[in-house]
Amino acid sequence: QKFEKGVITVGEFLTLLQVHVPIQKPRHSHLPANCAVSAPPTPEELLYSQYIYLPKLRIYEEDCQALSQKIDELKPYVNVQDQLLVNVNRSLWEVMRTCSDEELKNFGAELNKMKSCFIKESKILAHNEKVTLYTKLLQSAQEQQGKLQSRIEEVDELLKEAERCLVALEAVRAFSAALFSHSFFPFLLELKSLKAEEEALQSAPRIMGLVYLCRELSELETENEQMLAQMNQLQEKEKSCRELLETYDFTEWEITEWSEQQAVFSFLYDSIELIIVFGPPIDGDDFGEDPSRKIVSLNFESLLDEEEAPPSSCLVQRLIFQFIESRGCWQEQCPTLCYLPQVLQDVSLVVSHCKILGDEIEFLERWGGKFNLLKTEISDTKVKLLFSASPAFAKFELTLSLSANYPSAPLPFTVQKKIGNIGEKEVSAVLSSVPVGYHYLQRIVSSIHQNLLQDPR
Repeated sequence: QKFEKGVITVGEFLTLLQVHVPIQKPRHSHLPANCAVSAPPTPEELLYSQYIYLPKLRIYEEDCQALSQKIDELKPYVNVQDQLLVNVNRSLWEVMRTCSDEELKNFGAELNKMKSCFIKESKILAHNEKVTLYTKLLQSAQEQQGKLQSRIEEVDELLKEAERCLVALEAVRAFSAALFSHSFFPFLLELKSLKAEEEALQSAPRIMGLVYLCRELSELETENEQMLAQMNQLQEKEKSCRELLETYDFTEWEITEWSEQQAVFSFLYDSIELIIVFGPPIDGDDFGEDPSRKIVSLNFESLLDEEEAPPSSCLVQRLIFQFIESRGCWQEQCPTLCYLPQVLQDVSLVVSHCKILGDEIEFLERWGGKFNLLKTEISDTKVKLLFSASPAFAKFELTLSLSANYPSAPLPFTVQKKIGNIGEKEVSAVLSSVPVGYHYLQRIVSSIHQNLLQDPR
């Protein structure tokens, strides 16, 4: 009633469409009560504070300020949910109030798909921000390490200088004692010869050290050039790997629950659940993520309402569970937690292919007239396609048998001739020229339309 009268808010409108947008409140950390220590810090604690804790604190403070700024920028959008839909987007309200319940439900489903995409994008952004933060921490730690190393070298030089001073003082003391002895003049001659030897010994290591430093500098420059070339190669390889990951990303699962006892994963818009029950926890595994932890049971459940769902969605569910049942006992294939990623990858690949198949069937149901397709009917795991074209004077029904390995293998088919001369032989010749792969069903229909149903002139 509020929706029809135009007094519904944006948040109530989303709730009406079953689109739930949870808004998390920021959580602030507080220092513990025993944080303040009255005892004076030790030299070791001062070094830790100067070179480790304070640089990390400055970086975290900058990150917190950036996050606070983003939160302040997003706060005005939170209040939009409490505003009237008419004031926010009147044209949307005028269009939606004339829609039927089924159209509202479909619009809500599309909004949920968009919300799922935005959630994934926000996770990727959060991950990239963490990478940036950890990179800054690493750079800061390296800078502080360089400063501390240079300070250590300075102190070492000071200690060496102090040792040289002590040696010189000892020589002066011995010289003063020799002034009062009877062998003063022979001592002067010996001291002069020792000084000449010392100058010769000091000049030789300097020349050798200079040669050694030049050679080491040349080697370092060569090594630096090689490292730069390797870094460029690794960056190119990383770029190509990222492109491959984006192209072949078949991740179709989301974690809805993870506790000490069990984990729950959802697939295909929350219509399929994977429930995993863990064995007893392992000592020392505080987070329940030890790869050797046993899995007691692993079961798939369908949450799809087949009476309300469209036929294409029911077909997709049947094909996915056909694959699940064909693998036998999943618990034997995944006895411990380390096998779980492979299970999720295998199921995601099948879900991705079947989801694309469902999109193809919906496309043919909506736009089949462009391909002389009168009717698309689904029976169990079979799709019946009724073609009719007056220019070719032909009408026939093509029945395709689908399986969970779609679209990696050719589809078995039968042809029932209604009008004209197009039968199984002609259709088989066309289907044999269509390669398997992406949008296989859609390309089969397009090929039949182009090769068999056009005007023979």
